Amino acid sequence: MSPLFLSLGAGVQSSTLALMAMHGEITPMPDHAIFADTGDEPQAVYSWIEFLRTKLSFPIHIVRHPSNNPLSVESLKIRTSSESGRVHLRHTPPVYTLSPTMERGMTIRHCTRDFKIDIINAKIRELAGRNKPANILIGISFDEAHRMKPNNVRRFKNSWPLVDRVINRWDCLSWMKEHGYPQPPRSACIYCPFHSPHEWTRIKNKTPDEFKKAEEYEIKLQEAWRSVGMKSKPFLHRSCIPLGEVRFDNNQLDLFGNECEGLCGV
Repeated sequence: MSPLFLSLGAGVQSSTLALMAMHGEITPMPDHAIFADTGDEPQAVYSWIEFLRTKLSFPIHIVRHPSNNPLSVESLKIRTSSESGRVHLRHTPPVYTLSPTMERGMTIRHCTRDFKIDIINAKIRELAGRNKPANILIGISFDEAHRMKPNNVRRFKNSWPLVDRVINRWDCLSWMKEHGYPQPPRSACIYCPFHSPHEWTRIKNKTPDEFKKAEEYEIKLQEAWRSVGMKSKPFLHRSCIPLGEVRFDNNQLDLFGNECEGLCGV
């Protein structure tokens, strides 16, 4: 029988999925859980991982990109295209941009695939055996079913038990409370441009050190763009003004569901 893996984002949905398995509500039991660490998750997520270790009978493997903290400005690598000779940066998140002519845009969104999915799949290959099939549980809830994506490795099969059982995010929170568990944190890089206004407000008010880190990240990223001659200026908020000056509109549409591969935030 192919081994069963749980893709553990350490947010509400994947944590509920893991604990439901421990209660026998999700069967069979996963053989392994894998958490892909970008290096800049909120501290609450790292603490939550340690809490889950005390509750799960199956191991949690923490995996990282070879650059260890791939999206940090300090790990940005300047690369020259051999074809065009153009200098550019690697490992940038999907930021909003403002051109010299005040046109707004957004960079390509592929950090989830590069720094979560591909890293998790590499660990699955190691644990399952080279060229062996594997089954993977993904913690997407019914209200986010549009984020379901097949695995890009043909022999790996993704499944979404919460969607199959018509369990939404609110149901997950209710289940955790009913079973005496604390509420899991939101799992996403602290400077993720897909944060909703509510999330940015929460970070600013509840974890000001992390908000300050996001502000510093934006400034350093802008400096990095200038260093390679990029004309547009990157921002973490869609308004394209400095993060610390943003007045977050809590009526704004949450863009997190646009995340490209359906794995962040769960």
